[in-house]
Amino acid sequence: MNYYSKILLRFSALFALLGAFLGSHMAGAGSLQFKTVHAHILVVGWLTLFAWAVYYKVFTPAKTVIVKLHVWSAIIGAIGLTVGMWFYYLRPFGMEGALPTIFFIVGGTILLLSFVFFVLLTFMKTEDDVTSR
Repeated sequence: MNYYSKILLRFSALFALLGAFLGSHMAGAGSLQFKTVHAHILVVGWLTLFAWAVYYKVFTPAKTVIVKLHVWSAIIGAIGLTVGMWFYYLRPFGMEGALPTIFFIVGGTILLLSFVFFVLLTFMKTEDDVTSR
């Protein structure tokens, strides 16, 4: 499972860098325009993905489809939610209509599914449980 831990850790690091950059941009510009996006990039992208990277390093869930669904829905959902927030709150590129709202909702829903998959994983047997019998 070190593979999934490493993937989550790398995406977590990218979110941390982006969050720090946005924070420094807001401080330099004297504007809090990105505050909601900045906070979610750091909490959802950096901290949550990092926590799940540690989970996969400490525990070894049995190799199931739920593991793959969890990892990829976490990454896609974190990206989708934060980009969707950016589209929704700041309307870059002159975005109008329902697209920003749809992007926001779909990204958030995918991220919510990753939390559901994580809860299921915590109640499933690990590889250590399977091999210890």
